[in-house]
Amino acid sequence: MHIEADEICVSEKDAIEFVLDRFSQVKKSKRIRELVEFQAMNKYMLMVHNQEELKILGNLVASYKKIPLSDIMEKYEEHLKIALKKGPTIKTHLNMMMHIFGYFSKYFSQSEKDLFYELLRQFRDGHITTGKMLSEIGPLIYRFNNTYLARQTYFLLYADTRPGIMFAVFNNKS
Repeated sequence: MHIEADEICVSEKDAIEFVLDRFSQVKKSKRIRELVEFQAMNKYMLMVHNQEELKILGNLVASYKKIPLSDIMEKYEEHLKIALKKGPTIKTHLNMMMHIFGYFSKYFSQSEKDLFYELLRQFRDGHITTGKMLSEIGPLIYRFNNTYLARQTYFLLYADTRPGIMFAVFNNKS
């Protein structure tokens, strides 16, 4: 995929290191609440890497009443590393973006939906980057006050912070 020289981005290696470092802090806390929050914040990051492992990780977190937390943390770390070893693809990014689009599509006119689908096509065809695509989605998170998505590691690590086309469309509606 083509990346423009002036695009703000984080390498995949840096993103993985960030997630693993954050998990080590969660593990040290020895608190299920921290693990639940970590899982929630990293859902889409994990989704683009490995959906099967995402499901396993979710089941591990949900089993906290049945399994000692220390065992959960150990198994979680093992499966987290497995999940992050599998690199994201255009297809997994597209799938994740469609999940996120579902949060907003009910608010869009048909022309806005068409614009979003055109952006997805451009992304799929390699004409725009992940960061650029997320720069289009990011402002929508704030416009529609979706705090769950705003806290996602995926957006923090991959988004290009410059506003884009969709943000301009919504600004013109005000």
